Amino acid sequence: MVDTAKKIALIKKIKPALHELYNPCRLCPLECGIYRENGEKGFCRSGSRIAVYSYSPHHGEEPPLSGNSGSGTIFFTHCNMKCVYCQNYAFSQESDFGETETESLAQKMLELSKMGCHNINLVSPTHYIRHIIDALELAYENSLDIPIVYNTSGYDTVNLISLMDGIVDIYLADMRYSRDEAGKSYSGVPGYASYNRKAIKEMFGQVGELKCDKNGIAEKGVIVRLLIMPCNTAGTLDSLRFLKDNVSSDIFLSIMSQYYPTYKAKEYPELARKINRSEYKEVLEEAEKLGFTNGWIQGLQTDADRFLGTNVKKGRFWWG
Repeated sequence: MVDTAKKIALIKKIKPALHELYNPCRLCPLECGIYRENGEKGFCRSGSRIAVYSYSPHHGEEPPLSGNSGSGTIFFTHCNMKCVYCQNYAFSQESDFGETETESLAQKMLELSKMGCHNINLVSPTHYIRHIIDALELAYENSLDIPIVYNTSGYDTVNLISLMDGIVDIYLADMRYSRDEAGKSYSGVPGYASYNRKAIKEMFGQVGELKCDKNGIAEKGVIVRLLIMPCNTAGTLDSLRFLKDNVSSDIFLSIMSQYYPTYKAKEYPELARKINRSEYKEVLEEAEKLGFTNGWIQGLQTDADRFLGTNVKKGRFWWG
């Protein structure tokens, strides 16, 4: 059970600092400095009202998040990155769909809880975090008592993540690139790797290794998602080495093979195909070599077959 009284107290404490970051907007590393309340829009194109694309129980997240009843997933419109291969580009980059009020967002959270969802999973929350925190306060006041998942692209500042200490229970964070140049080339943002690595360390410092209840449902901790991309554009091997040397080899990983060339990806020769078996195997072998034993690995889906591989030494990886 979540200590709602403690969370409400923490929310009230951080709201002044959060509102200061919002106006002018410096919520993410881009620090656009625009006044959203005056109708100005920055890189992410978010306005003064929160925009929700969809909300529902999600059964395709990592096993401790989805469980049997689903993860209470809320997809927000817009994003503070512009990935040329984004699978959700229709609402993350090309739509203003779903503007709503804070009270409505709080109600959606409560509905998901009543459906039996194991958590509230906030997908791409950074650019709307001020509104989300206001909604969470209302939801907690109306008996919301399930964990909060901060499901982020990982392009976050330590300043903002530090404000989430004690409010966010589970960080589900991407480590998309290991080089700043790749973030600029493929997602249009400067300094991705530099900001991302600092943010991941802050997240792990707050909640640590993933902890689950007796039924295997996540209660607290960090899961790092690593999307394998063709031609090593993501630099996944370097990200694994960073985690080993600077965070912990006990951190839970979600190694993902689902990349496919959608949206504008085919304009970039190095991104214009799925990953191959050699690229997939290289990442798995490096994870094993470095001693990572917690997490999940997606099977490799090729045009011909589905390759599942073999368990790593300690057998604590699950195959998705």
